[in-house]
Amino acid sequence: MEIIKGFPSTSQDDYQLNMINIIRHAVRNFGKQQIVSRKPGGLFRYTYKDAYARIKRLANALYGLGVKIGDRIGVLEWNTYRYYEMDFGIPGSGAVLLQMNLRLSPPDLSFVVNHAGASFIFVDETLIPIAESIAPQCKTVKGWVILTDKELGDVETKLSPVFSYEEILAEAKEDIEWPNLDEKSAYAACYTTGTTGNPKGVFYSHRNVYLHSVAVVMNMELSYRDCLIELVPMFHAMGWGMPQAATMAGSKLLLPGRYEAVDLGPIVETMVNENVTAGAGAPAIFMPMLEYIRKMDVKPNFKGARFASGATEPPVALMKGFYDMTGAEIIHAYGATETTPLVGLNRLKPWLNEMYTEEQRWDIKRKQGYPPVGIDVKIVDPEGKELPWDGKSSGELLFRGPWITGSYYNAPGTETQFTADGYWKSGDAATIDEEAYIKITDRIKDLIKSGGEWISSVDMENELVSHPAVLEAAVTGVSHPKWEERPIALVVIRPEQKGKVSKEDILAHLGKKFAKWQLPDEILFVDAIPKTSVGKINKKAIRDKYHDIYIGGK
Repeated sequence: MEIIKGFPSTSQDDYQLNMINIIRHAVRNFGKQQIVSRKPGGLFRYTYKDAYARIKRLANALYGLGVKIGDRIGVLEWNTYRYYEMDFGIPGSGAVLLQMNLRLSPPDLSFVVNHAGASFIFVDETLIPIAESIAPQCKTVKGWVILTDKELGDVETKLSPVFSYEEILAEAKEDIEWPNLDEKSAYAACYTTGTTGNPKGVFYSHRNVYLHSVAVVMNMELSYRDCLIELVPMFHAMGWGMPQAATMAGSKLLLPGRYEAVDLGPIVETMVNENVTAGAGAPAIFMPMLEYIRKMDVKPNFKGARFASGATEPPVALMKGFYDMTGAEIIHAYGATETTPLVGLNRLKPWLNEMYTEEQRWDIKRKQGYPPVGIDVKIVDPEGKELPWDGKSSGELLFRGPWITGSYYNAPGTETQFTADGYWKSGDAATIDEEAYIKITDRIKDLIKSGGEWISSVDMENELVSHPAVLEAAVTGVSHPKWEERPIALVVIRPEQKGKVSKEDILAHLGKKFAKWQLPDEILFVDAIPKTSVGKINKKAIRDKYHDIYIGGK
């Protein structure tokens, strides 16, 4: 858009909104506020002031390794205090934090490293096997920094050269003069998962993340009185920006470390002991958490707590269950890697209490919410014509604003995902009502969203038909009670190969290119693939026929 200049102001508009200023100000105002990190054997507990001292040492250690402003630094780590330190120390030094999604397959993960041009990778000791699986393909990596409490000599690894995170921090100076980094410089990078072709890079600027943090603080109503638990993986869209927002607000921060949805008891107990009042996660975490709470004799008191729930639409039963049993509010949030991610948060406006029944209000809370201040949104028809906000007209959802990506990094051919006036095309079909509440109605493209992550049906179909015994294949997403969608694959075997190929053979073939979580739960051998009148795969017919195949939650 053309920028029209008005009468000049006298403001200090050259003061840069770079992210190191957030932690600097948090230490100044809330230096004694706690950061609590779960680790094997107990809790690690320190303050913002303590963290900042290590963040300064980290930046100096990076310089000691030869890291320059603009270098990309990969991170393979769980939700720990060390990740928190890297969230500020790496970008504060002028480098770019490359978030490495642990859910990606090794080929995709090595592509991300090479495409971003990472010079060093910081890796938790427990994740060394992942690092070792991609190391031979990582052409730009000069060294590996191991995140461990052990002596470096006691760590078994084939990686080389290796450095100890704790040792390089101990050897580095604490005093530092932070670079006055241009706010438009890249802060961190996150790559989309499972879209057609290779993952696509989104590089967030310091200004982008700074303003996104303001939006999270405002819409989650965070303050120094809160204790926020970071359930979202910090490698996924910056953990939805919650650690940065908590720091801006001066909130106590609880980092759960490595945990699994099948064993949430210790997490719930820690939440109770640390008086958690805010957080974010996916229904895939909140649902088993609710089941655990349901079995507790004494229910936790989370009255007044706000938990943003994204990735998939939270069931009403989940929202009601949390409210009735604990007093907590589950707030539906919406976004994507390309949107940093917050572009919708569902808080019930007070006047709606008078306009609707309780049941209708719960139904409203299923919507993806209204856009925060600073975000432009519209829905358009296939010709690009803007549609009315009447709650009925459905069109593709488009976003524009200071924390929306304007392009993908070094990805020729992706320009069509952006409009001439700067909107990013989400690929989601939605309605927007008179109150600005967004409601996703369908997928524009044949992408499968499972547990908040995208799986490309087209890429999977192409890989299936590359198997010598496969004649035709179709992949689509069908409803799943836990993951929103899971892929199902229909496979036509060549006549001469019938009876010679098993489901396990097909899954092993797919496993060469796709991560385990992306693989279909069901491979169905069929005689023919449903087609439309023009010969295209009829995915609607497939979804209709097999819509209840995962009802049992396989």
